[in-house]
Amino acid sequence: TCRKYKWPLDKSSLFTRVTTFPSGEDVQARPDDGCYIQGLFIEGAQWNMDEMQLVQQDPKVLIYELPVVQAIPMESARIKLQNTLRTPVYVTQGRRNAAGVGLVFEADLATEKHSSHWILEGVAVTLNTDD
Repeated sequence: TCRKYKWPLDKSSLFTRVTTFPSGEDVQARPDDGCYIQGLFIEGAQWNMDEMQLVQQDPKVLIYELPVVQAIPMESARIKLQNTLRTPVYVTQGRRNAAGVGLVFEADLATEKHSSHWILEGVAVTLNTDD
C-alpha cells in the first residue's frame, strides 16, 4: 500500500479494525488496501459483534477468539483515533518468548470506556493460546 500510494515508510503506520466477518471463511474478496488477519485471541475483555466494541468478559472465561481483523497501512498524520484502545498484540499468552520479546504490533479496538479501564483489566491480543 505504501508503494502503491508512494508514502514514505517512516511516515506510515498500521491501523486495524475488527470486521463483521466471524471467521476467515466468510471473507469473499481481498481488501483494497492491507490484509485480513484471522486467528487472533483476546484476553481481559471480549468483542461484542452487535455493538462492534470491547465489553467486559464473562466470569471464568479467560480467552475469546476475535473476528477477522483488517490491517490497513496509512499515513501516520491521517490516523485519528477516538474511542479506541491501542491494544498490544503478543505472540503468546506469556506476552514474551524465551528471548524476552513478544510484541508484534498494536491493534486498534473500539470502546466506549476510557482506555485506562482496559489497561487495568490487562487487555491484550495474542496470536497463540496456551491450550
